[in-house]
Amino acid sequence: MQGRVPQQTAVVNFDDLLVIVGGGDVDLDLLRELYASGGRLVGADGGADVIVSAGLRPEMIVGDFDSLREPLSWLGKTRLMQIAEQETTDFEKALYSTRAPVTVALGMTGKRFDHTLAALNSLARYGQKRSIILAADGDICVVLCEAFSFVVEPGERVSIHPLAPINFWTSEGLEYPLDAVSLAPGGRTGTSNRALQGPFTIVPEEGMHTPYLLILDRGYLLPLIEQLRKV
Repeated sequence: MQGRVPQQTAVVNFDDLLVIVGGGDVDLDLLRELYASGGRLVGADGGADVIVSAGLRPEMIVGDFDSLREPLSWLGKTRLMQIAEQETTDFEKALYSTRAPVTVALGMTGKRFDHTLAALNSLARYGQKRSIILAADGDICVVLCEAFSFVVEPGERVSIHPLAPINFWTSEGLEYPLDAVSLAPGGRTGTSNRALQGPFTIVPEEGMHTPYLLILDRGYLLPLIEQLRKV
């Protein structure tokens, strides 16, 4: 074991909020807030160094370790899961190596556009199986597959973006209703819709289980986490 990090492929279960941190742009105050609210921290490769810069320590580090500074210095200090395969990103490695009721991803966007696109691809792949929220700049997006209701302030932006072709049966409380509306990548999307009175509901066609993104202001992150915890 001396001189190298042992390879591991187990799946680690977390019983509450999981925060996966990448090496992109991260609001360190938000990271500390999520940790203070009970979030369990996992570094996606170099994201572990970001966690340290916030004065915190990851419970686990997952990735191929090509961007992690001094991987050997972590031996005996936290759980290391080095995965050599190069077919997936470190974010995806962290997703398929963990389970949690709610997952928030930070630092998956901002520095490289291809990394942002890869993060969205991971959301499309894993968002059908678990609740994942991606926080980026002033926005958050959550992957949904079924009907969803939430409360925001009247007039707040509510954007819906399809990750695959999807049909909606109806909606309530939106300025532009989704009644019998079809959305698709490369086609019509639901950007810049708005909540009328505050509460809104989105209802996709029953049985499709097709992933779509609900995009909101980042100020709704903690209320959204609490709602998803109850699902």
